[in-house]
Amino acid sequence: MPRIHVCALSKVPDTVRAVGAKSLVTLINASTVVPRPPEIAPDRHLFVGMSDITEHMDGQILPESAHVAQLLTFIRRWDQAEPLVIHCYAGVSRSTAAAYIAYCALHPQACEFETARLLRAMSPSATPNARLVALADAHLRREGRMIAAIAEIGRGQDCFEGVPFAFDIETRERA
Repeated sequence: MPRIHVCALSKVPDTVRAVGAKSLVTLINASTVVPRPPEIAPDRHLFVGMSDITEHMDGQILPESAHVAQLLTFIRRWDQAEPLVIHCYAGVSRSTAAAYIAYCALHPQACEFETARLLRAMSPSATPNARLVALADAHLRREGRMIAAIAEIGRGQDCFEGVPFAFDIETRERA
């Protein structure tokens, strides 16, 4: 069964190695140096440089529609033969939003609320970046359901770094 693994930057090499991932998504500040693990070919590593913010701040890169389009293109090209690892700095906000977005993109009939509740059950600290989710909601034509679902699960538990978790990519129908 294909899986998306979510972790913090500090856990990327160990996670990639442990799960046998061949694809990697990095959502992190543009100036952060992220060494690509040797198991990941350059064309299977998406680096999206953006800040973990939800509104404009001087000196920061606000997540934009083009960032979400890059993510969606990469996710749709992922062959699902091996696991995919998605990470941000702490494994709490940008990466959990990206995992949620990926699931919704791969399963257009999946219930956004059930998927968000599953995300919360897997990661008590998950606090998906609301701007990324809103942009994806528009791209995927979810009519505000993704936004409402993430608002429903609320902010996750405070932490310095999220505990790595896996999001199974299985088909579930809308309830």
